[in-house]
Amino acid sequence: MNKTIGILAHVDAGKTTFSEQLLYHTNSIKQRGRVDHQSSFLDSHEIEKQRGITIFADQAILEYEQSLYYLIDTPGHVDFSPEMERAIQVMDAAIIVISAVEGVEAHTETVWELLKKHQVPTFFFINKVDRTGANVELVIDEIRHQLTGDVCAVTTSIATGTMNDDVIECIAERDEGLLERYMQQGYEWETWSTKMRKMIQSCEIYPCFTGSALQDIGVKEFIENLDFLTVTDYRNELAFAGQVYKIRYDESGTRVTYIKVLSGVLSVRDEIDYGDGEQEKVTQMRRYNGKLFQQINQAVAGEIIALTGLTKAVVGDGLGVLQEKATYEMFPLLRSKVVFEAAINVKESLKYFRILEAEDPSLNVIWEEKLQHIQLHVMGKIQLEVLEQVVFDRFGLHITFEKPEIIYKETISAETVGYGHFEPLRHYAEVHLRIEPAGRNSGISFESVCHADHLTVGLQNLVGQHLLEKEHHGLLTGSALTDMKVTLLTGRDHNKHTHGGDFREATLRALRQGLEKVENILLEPYYQFKIIVHIEQMGRVLSDIQSAYGSFDPPMTDGDKAILVGKVPVDTFMEYSSTLASFTQGKGRIQLTFAGYFPCHNEREVIERISYDKNADPEYSSSSVFCAKGTGYTVKWDEAEQMMHC
Repeated sequence: MNKTIGILAHVDAGKTTFSEQLLYHTNSIKQRGRVDHQSSFLDSHEIEKQRGITIFADQAILEYEQSLYYLIDTPGHVDFSPEMERAIQVMDAAIIVISAVEGVEAHTETVWELLKKHQVPTFFFINKVDRTGANVELVIDEIRHQLTGDVCAVTTSIATGTMNDDVIECIAERDEGLLERYMQQGYEWETWSTKMRKMIQSCEIYPCFTGSALQDIGVKEFIENLDFLTVTDYRNELAFAGQVYKIRYDESGTRVTYIKVLSGVLSVRDEIDYGDGEQEKVTQMRRYNGKLFQQINQAVAGEIIALTGLTKAVVGDGLGVLQEKATYEMFPLLRSKVVFEAAINVKESLKYFRILEAEDPSLNVIWEEKLQHIQLHVMGKIQLEVLEQVVFDRFGLHITFEKPEIIYKETISAETVGYGHFEPLRHYAEVHLRIEPAGRNSGISFESVCHADHLTVGLQNLVGQHLLEKEHHGLLTGSALTDMKVTLLTGRDHNKHTHGGDFREATLRALRQGLEKVENILLEPYYQFKIIVHIEQMGRVLSDIQSAYGSFDPPMTDGDKAILVGKVPVDTFMEYSSTLASFTQGKGRIQLTFAGYFPCHNEREVIERISYDKNADPEYSSSSVFCAKGTGYTVKWDEAEQMMHC
């Protein structure tokens, strides 16, 4: 039976040490490594050894009883959350490691929300029970209050035929029929263990275990229970389906595509359908275990394998009969410009950053041709430090980064109609678009009400493709447009003169012309925050939130603790974690998650600082181009509407 399990935790909870013990107890490694000794099997990259943290979601293979496990050790630092989320989507079960001393920390809650969203069966392991200050009961209470009330503390080895009263009670509370049977006939291990497996699989309950990874306490028992309580049902007889979850370039520069086989069988030399009608042949198939791999000729459902030959597949792509593309919630809210040494050819170096972008799509590499600049989207300062070292180690380039800046977006305040006409000599296209505000954080949507007599369905779809194929610049700062519904009203082509690219020109001019006629709004990213402090410190925190232009719900109390939730601009609050730690002596807790984009608190200041010139953007123009007497001429946006042909 193939099973993919992932190990997740807040940084320093002991996740990698726990992974080492799992590998050791299943005879996958002969000697247990340690993070502090730079000898762990999974943190094999030099940069991971130096920093003592997991950065890349690497995998190991282990066998136990009748199961083959693909073990994914994910990053614990918030700056590498996108890497963690990509791995979550291919997991059959997850293990959240929590320190018995520190308890449920901020990133633990983020991990939990992602697992809950993707409905991944989850096991808790409370680690470091041997350390001074460990309090298992308190941590279980925190799990119940902050993560899920469906946690069940397991203190016996269910795999060997025993079940403690807490687990029996946990199951009985969620199944009235079983409870009634228990009252009449008592407890039957086989019936209750079968029910427990089903409840775990359907995310109705979450078993919780305790131990110490460093001292090897409770790990062996955990493996026994994990194996007994996890079930997968992959079908080899079905058509092939898979999902890309990771891209890497190996030491020879070969592009390697990591996939999870979800159904069917895949063989070397098979052709795979993916993306927008792409089809490529598998030239090599690898099964990775740490840094090493074994070449194989065939993979079956439930396996995680790496392929060569797929040159255009991107992270999240569905393969074979799976057409759906994965979506991700964790993405950067900051961007930073790459600073090169004077002797380096910046444009020549762009290819290296495209490699990094293929491996981590959240980087969203931007090339500014006019300024000859490269910008990246990033999660935080630690990621920038790691990127500097990665670029040097892999490509031999010395780079630095400018101070990260907030990623802004733009939208409109009211409905408008935009007109675009593109008719230089021997070209022709005209587009009319209705543009209206949409719900906050809804993105861009497109529909057409254009009659097929005016534009063919193919050309109507082409207009939609041009609107949705990339982010488009707003007028205020050149930031990406969002929260708009765009409707194609009508348009016109020419049998002889319409060529490829004409409708792109007309569509973008119509979009831009519509923006010129209505009030534009600058949006900035906000955090959803949850802060827990001693009740005496509540006043200070509320004052800080107001000073940061945030808002909050009525405060709640739990004993001597105050719980504050609300939302606040990322720009004013991204450094608040260290401020809170300082005045609470490290006892205050804060969780920050992305809440969405909302109107900017200092719009005028940001617009002045960015100094975007809407009339000098080489990609966009609000003017239209008409033709008279064999010559094309430009008409400004405020005069173009009356000259349209439709």
